[in-house]
Amino acid sequence: MAQRYGGKYSPDGTAPDTSTDRGSFQGAKRTRAGGRVNLLFLAPLPLIWSAFGNGPVALALNLAALGSLLLAAWMTREGILAQEAYEARKVARRPGFPRKMSGSLLTGIGLALAGFAASGGIVAPVIYGIIGTVLHSFAFGLDPMKDKGLEGVDQFQTDRVARAVEKAETHLAAMSDAIKRAGDRQAESRVERFQTSVRDMLRTVENDPRDLTAARKYMGIYLVGARDATVKFADIYARSRDAGARSDYMMLLTDLEENFVAKTQKLLADSHTDLEIEIDVLRDRLQREGIRPERQPDQQN
Repeated sequence: MAQRYGGKYSPDGTAPDTSTDRGSFQGAKRTRAGGRVNLLFLAPLPLIWSAFGNGPVALALNLAALGSLLLAAWMTREGILAQEAYEARKVARRPGFPRKMSGSLLTGIGLALAGFAASGGIVAPVIYGIIGTVLHSFAFGLDPMKDKGLEGVDQFQTDRVARAVEKAETHLAAMSDAIKRAGDRQAESRVERFQTSVRDMLRTVENDPRDLTAARKYMGIYLVGARDATVKFADIYARSRDAGARSDYMMLLTDLEENFVAKTQKLLADSHTDLEIEIDVLRDRLQREGIRPERQPDQQN
């Protein structure tokens, strides 16, 4: 991704802050919502030419097939994005609507309509529809069908964590949308870096739902404040290019990031302490049993 150069001789005369930069792409994976999915948007376009010049019935059938196939492509892409978000989290709900399976069904309907417009019969469109639905399902798979949680964690806690993480991700998405209006690439990069720190906390809470109570203020009040500040900064900076507002906003992000990182480290330290307590308790119980394993002769020498 292109990034504006900053340095002594750059227009603003400042160098980019890299002291705490861990990279915008840390932990990023290449999305599967491209390549084959983009071809789904291009494949049905020839139906536009088939729609005209063959009468009103053919026009209606071909345009309906085109709409069905384009909608199937969009549903497939959204389904893949939803599945990637589901797979990226250790605690997540299944997608509320089966987008990829709907894409498979719409693909079959679109091919059936196109086949009926071309042949006028019934058998060929049915065959096209069935084959298209099956092949689409094999190519892109099915939607996740169950909620994902952690072993040994009750459903109530899992639901609480999933709701909290989804809400936090909504705030992060709002920040990303708002900062784009500012038209400042360095500010966008700085927001991405802050979001990486927030997501580290979210993953920590997912790993141990007991941390949700301690992290709730950060995932709620502080994150909402960061979102609101981003919206206000973007509106002000897009109009006036106020350097003072930009400096204040960058400092705010630095303070927020440092606090989120510190809180995440504390949550991890608390989890480690809990593990040590569990180990000590188990050792004490074993000692009270008064049973010791017999040593082998070679171990006694």
